[in-house]
Amino acid sequence: MGSEFAEKVILITGGGHGIGAAAARCFAEAGARVALADVDRQAGDRLSEELIAHHRQALFVEADVSEGRDCKLAVERVLDTFGCIDILFNNAGITRRANVVETTEKEWDAVIDTNLKSVFLMCKYVVPVMASNGGGVIINTASGWGLVGGKEAVSYCASKGGVVLLTKAMALDHGKDNIRVNCICPGDTRTRMLVEEARQLDLSTDDLIEEGIYRPLGRVGEPGEVAASVMYLASSLASFVTGTALVVDGGGLAGSA
Repeated sequence: MGSEFAEKVILITGGGHGIGAAAARCFAEAGARVALADVDRQAGDRLSEELIAHHRQALFVEADVSEGRDCKLAVERVLDTFGCIDILFNNAGITRRANVVETTEKEWDAVIDTNLKSVFLMCKYVVPVMASNGGGVIINTASGWGLVGGKEAVSYCASKGGVVLLTKAMALDHGKDNIRVNCICPGDTRTRMLVEEARQLDLSTDDLIEEGIYRPLGRVGEPGEVAASVMYLASSLASFVTGTALVVDGGGLAGSA
């Protein structure tokens, strides 16, 4: 049986690592043509070569998605190679674990620009493409901390809360274009970002992973589990789902008000 993703084109930002890389592998396995955008050239080249070696269609574009010029050029490169963009997965992100006093202006700008501004920029250039092609799907990576606050993470929480409401606003604006816009809100996931969080908090990675035992499912998530939620939102199973924030966190927010 063929996959509904066969020959579809998906553009994934932050596609070289973690959830982005897991999603790239999942969509490629389902027959999609995968375009990766990442600031990490080595990781992007390595993953695109892996996919091609497994007879998948893949493209890597080195891009700093906090910069409008890079976003525009990335979209143009994908269109030149594949001719369309059916699915956009805005997944690029960084974190800075600090309170408002300890966060520098430069750090604030870096987190907001990478996590939130990049979503605005990529959508600015992709939405017209999708609208002219009869529709598409946009999925943004927010966070559980985009729905509730978290300690020592003011810039991260602000950026992810912005992603949630940007998602909802775009769903209202572009439903008429047959473009569905949703976001995922992962909890702690076994990625490079979790390692970076541990470093910033002067903890071992194992300490943060062990905190997962306090979630109802008793562990942190795996990138592939979060990628599965992206595939769901991109699929026809979610054909009547837009403007939603899908929590994928092992029950971490289940007890929140």
